[in-house]
Amino acid sequence: MPELTDTARVLVVRNPATGESVGELVLNTVQDVDRVVEAASVAQQVWSREPRHVRSALLLKGAREIHAHREELAVLLTSENGKPLDQARAEVDTTVRLYRSFAERMLAWHEDARFLDAQVGLEHDVEITHHEPLGVVVTIVPFNFPSELQAWKVAPALAAGNSVIVKPSSSAPLTVTREIELLVGAGLPEGVLQVVQGDSRIGSALAAHPRVAAVSLTGSTEAGINVATAGAKTLKRVFLELGGNDALIVFADSDLDRVVREAVFGRSLANGQVCAANKRILVQRAVGDEVVGRLIERFGSLRVGDPMQPETEIGPLINRSAADRVVQEVRHSIAQGARLTCGDAVTDGAFVRPVVLVDEKGTADVSRDLEIFGPVLDVIPFDTQEDAIRIANQSVYGLSGAVFSGDFSRAFRVALSLHAGHVTVNGTGLYRSDECAWGGVKLSGNSREGLSTGLEEYMQVKTLTLRNVATM
Repeated sequence: MPELTDTARVLVVRNPATGESVGELVLNTVQDVDRVVEAASVAQQVWSREPRHVRSALLLKGAREIHAHREELAVLLTSENGKPLDQARAEVDTTVRLYRSFAERMLAWHEDARFLDAQVGLEHDVEITHHEPLGVVVTIVPFNFPSELQAWKVAPALAAGNSVIVKPSSSAPLTVTREIELLVGAGLPEGVLQVVQGDSRIGSALAAHPRVAAVSLTGSTEAGINVATAGAKTLKRVFLELGGNDALIVFADSDLDRVVREAVFGRSLANGQVCAANKRILVQRAVGDEVVGRLIERFGSLRVGDPMQPETEIGPLINRSAADRVVQEVRHSIAQGARLTCGDAVTDGAFVRPVVLVDEKGTADVSRDLEIFGPVLDVIPFDTQEDAIRIANQSVYGLSGAVFSGDFSRAFRVALSLHAGHVTVNGTGLYRSDECAWGGVKLSGNSREGLSTGLEEYMQVKTLTLRNVATM
C-alpha cells in the first residue's frame, strides 16, 4: 500500500502480495499545477502545428519502445497492481496496439467539404468542416488497468494534437510513469506529455484550472462527480467512465457451460477489480440451483496466490484496505439477507478468496447499487423476462450487461431493454473490442472510448465558409 512521508513527500509503492517496496516517487503539490499546465499550453501550440504524419510517426515510435520493454513493464505492473503476470503482459500488448491503431487512424482522418447549392441564395458557397485539437487535456488513470487506460486516453489525445497531463493512481503509478518516460524518450517535444503524482487534490486542481480544456477520468462515480464539479465553472469537457454493478442475465435455455465460463472470467479478471465486471448474475429460477452449484465449483476453486506464478488465477487486491472493504461489504450483504454459499468472507493480507452470494429476494444493496470491487458474485433468481429486465435496471449504474439465451430473438429484445452502454449476447459484458464505443449511462459515465470514437472526442469542430468560390 502506498505510504506518504510528510517531510519529503515521497510515495512508497508496495507490492500488495508481499508488502515489499516496489519503488518510490516524489509527489507533486497543488502549487505545481500552474507550472505544469503552463508548460503544456506552450508545448501544445507547437505540437498542434506538426503535420499528422509527424505526430503519427512519433506515436508509432513510442509504441515500439513500449513493446521493446514489454516484460519489464508487465513485471512492474504485476508487482504494483497484483494482477496475474499473464494478464499484465496482455495489458501491455493492448497498450502497444492502441498507440499503433490511433496513430494509423489519425493518418486516415479526413475532413468534409460541401457545396451549398441545395439552399437558395448560397449556390456559389462552400463549407469546410475542420477539426482542431482541444488544447491541454488532463487524463486521470485508475489502478486496475493503468497501462491500457492511459493508452485509451493519451494516444487519441496526442494523435489529435493536444498536449496531455497524466495523473496516475497513487496506488499503482509506476507502470504509467515508466511508459510515459518511454513515449517522451521516443521524441515528443518537451511539455507535450507530462506526469503529475498526487491524490485527489491534484486531480481537482487540474480539473478546475482555466487553461485545461478537457479532463478524461476512469474511476469511481464519486471521483467522477468531484472532477465534473471542479470543471463546471470553466465549462471544460469532462469525459467520465465510472463504476458499475453490471447484470448478467441467464435464461433457462442457455448453454450453462458457456454461462459459467464467461461469468467466472468476467468476475476474476484483474482479481475482480473491474468496473464492467458481471457482478450480478440473474438466473431464471428453473436452472438457479444448477448455475449456483456450477459457480461454486468453478469460481470457488480458482487458485489464489502469488500473481507472479503461472498457476495463479486470483492475486491480491490493490491493498489491505481494499480487501477489508470487500469483506465488510460481503458481511453487510449477508446481514441484509444474502446467503453465503462459497468463500469465507475473511482476508489474508490483501487476498480475498472468491465469494458466491445468493440473494433470493434481490433486495440487498449488493443486488442494486453496492458495487463490490473484488472477487464476489451475487446470484439473484428471477421468474419471467420482465422480472429480469426490472431487476437488471434497478441499479443506479449502467455500464455494461449480458444476456444468455438459446432464443436469440428474446436475448436481443432483452439486450435492447437494458439501461447500459454496452450489452453482450451470450458472452460476458466485460467483452470489449478496440472498435467498441465503450462507456456507460446513468451514474456509470457520460462519454465513449474506442477507435471508432476516440479521436473525435479530443477534437472540436470549426466550420470554414468560403463565399462566392464556386462560380461557373
